[in-house]
Amino acid sequence: MYRIQELLDSSGVIFNHIPYPTFLADKEGQIIWWSREAEKSFGYHLEDVQGEEFPLFSHKSQGNPSVVWENLLRNINPIRYDAIELTSKNGDKKEASVTAKSFTFEHERYVLFLIDYNQIPNNEETSFKELQLLKKGLSESFMLIYLDKEGLITHANEQFLQKSNWTPKRVIGKSFWQMFPNTSEHVATADKVMKVLQQGKNFQGTVEKITKDGHNYWVDLLAMPITDADNNTLYYLLLEEEITEKKLLQSRLEQIAYIDTETGLISRYRLEQITSEYINEQRHFSFVFISIDQFYTLKELFNDQTEAELLNEFTKRLKMYFQDSIIARATRDEFALITPLSDWYIQGFIHFLTQNPIYLNNKVIPITVSGGITKYPEDQQSYLHLIKASNATIQKIKQQGGGAIASLSQSDHHKLSRQIQIEKRMLEALNKDDFHVMYLPQKNSATGKITSVEALVRWEDEVLGTVSPEELIPIAEETGLINEIGTFMLEKSCEQAAIWKSKGIPLKVSFNSSIREFRDKNMVKKIRQLLEKYNCPANLLQIEITEKFALEAESDITIIKQMQTLQQDGVVFVLDDFGVGYASLRYLQLLPVEELKIDRSFINSITHQGKLQKLVNGLIHLGQSLDIRVVAEGVESKEQHDLLVQMGCDAIQGYYIGRPSSREEIEALLK
Repeated sequence: MYRIQELLDSSGVIFNHIPYPTFLADKEGQIIWWSREAEKSFGYHLEDVQGEEFPLFSHKSQGNPSVVWENLLRNINPIRYDAIELTSKNGDKKEASVTAKSFTFEHERYVLFLIDYNQIPNNEETSFKELQLLKKGLSESFMLIYLDKEGLITHANEQFLQKSNWTPKRVIGKSFWQMFPNTSEHVATADKVMKVLQQGKNFQGTVEKITKDGHNYWVDLLAMPITDADNNTLYYLLLEEEITEKKLLQSRLEQIAYIDTETGLISRYRLEQITSEYINEQRHFSFVFISIDQFYTLKELFNDQTEAELLNEFTKRLKMYFQDSIIARATRDEFALITPLSDWYIQGFIHFLTQNPIYLNNKVIPITVSGGITKYPEDQQSYLHLIKASNATIQKIKQQGGGAIASLSQSDHHKLSRQIQIEKRMLEALNKDDFHVMYLPQKNSATGKITSVEALVRWEDEVLGTVSPEELIPIAEETGLINEIGTFMLEKSCEQAAIWKSKGIPLKVSFNSSIREFRDKNMVKKIRQLLEKYNCPANLLQIEITEKFALEAESDITIIKQMQTLQQDGVVFVLDDFGVGYASLRYLQLLPVEELKIDRSFINSITHQGKLQKLVNGLIHLGQSLDIRVVAEGVESKEQHDLLVQMGCDAIQGYYIGRPSSREEIEALLK
């Protein structure tokens, strides 16, 4: 109770501005808070009603008070009670409506009441006047039709008569169904409206109707049954607002959205709709994506008019060959099909193009295509997955030279499905903090001591199982979620480095960062804030970057400045996977790199290949000549370790030194 009172005291300024009498009761029905508006309306102060049961359920229509109260406590939705009789301090009776909402705070149940006694008319004359004004307003704003229980028209207002061209005498007694076009579809719509009304419910929707002289028009229809006090249906009331112009405009916009105006094929938007419909109906089909090879090279040879002719001629050949298929234009030079045809027939389109070449200005245009076939439901089960699988197939074919239509292997489909699932669940994992961190130790060659660790992200998912960084990071980069993972790793690195420092373990912690993160101009501010938040010295934080990062940063002065600012603060930049990326070494001069890691691919066979030994030895001396500390990663044997120490490598990292470990295991390793 103390906590809820604290909440009320802190929020009282807000609650007391609610323009209705308001009060709060505990689970026993005892009042514990009373608003200023309630004081004004009923004359009671909080001390007058505190601990008392408010006479809320005194009206006989509310039934047994204890039963009503229990129902109210259990209900999660607001409940409104009308015609409740309330008594003020001076004995005046007031009839009001009361809205009650129960909620839980600190494991205790409470009910908040809001009283509205101005909403309920207590004067029959006032009610009658309001009703007349309401009917007048509706009649001026809408087409009104009154039907008897058989669906025959008993009255229609002037607006309806003007639109429908019926006269008052002629329309009386006409059937509701006669107001609709005489087609099975429209009769079914009228049947649906009447069925809803006969069930005692309201119907609301857009329907197409017809005038007396046969012109169609559209209306937004609200149809409702009018009942007496005993809930017996008296008649049906229809309110209609004409939306014909809006509907025609919508149709024109849909036509524009659905049809590619240049080729006459359906658009990608419409393709998605049809594909989804087929999937919902569980139809079997092949989804084919076709891309014109070297289209933009061809485009440079022609003017815009000739390019349009080329696309139209290509479209004609698609229509000729795939006669029983749905064909869409997906992008400028890409087309998609939904077809029941077999793979061998689809692949035959390549031969068809050679047999039916495209001539422009009396010259043969050498068109070839790359295409991907994905089957539903055998390969993929959603439109997004079908698109991704087809694109993956086309990319694979184009890397092999193009000019083919093929399918992905089952193993490739499983791999793609897993990637898509990882992408979907990654966002959920970030929201639920399902990621955790392991630490890979690094030993100083001169002292033989572990002086730093590399923070590695790990994800154990209940559906996917173990997701390795090799799977996770490329997908995170593609989807843009790499920034969220980077922020998570940055924060965990600062936090852990600070914890170890407080225990007298001054270990440096490094984490991998991406170029996307440093394109954020607030990266320096973010890092400084986290270092301050965890009281972590800047020299205990190391940021690892790749050669690709370095090459892109080299041409972006804002990224270089951010790196230089952080280096001045004490943060160390480490160049990861050195030697396997780009040939340019200019970034070693431009960027504030203080440490580089020789990639594990050079270390794997170092004890067996003399040339490799000379290369690694050269890399070590190159780094040290630039006053850059050199680390060898991927060291897995004593022979590799001893050879690297002999070469003068500054530090060693790999399974020979230690596997990725929890923070507790790292601490045990240091003892």
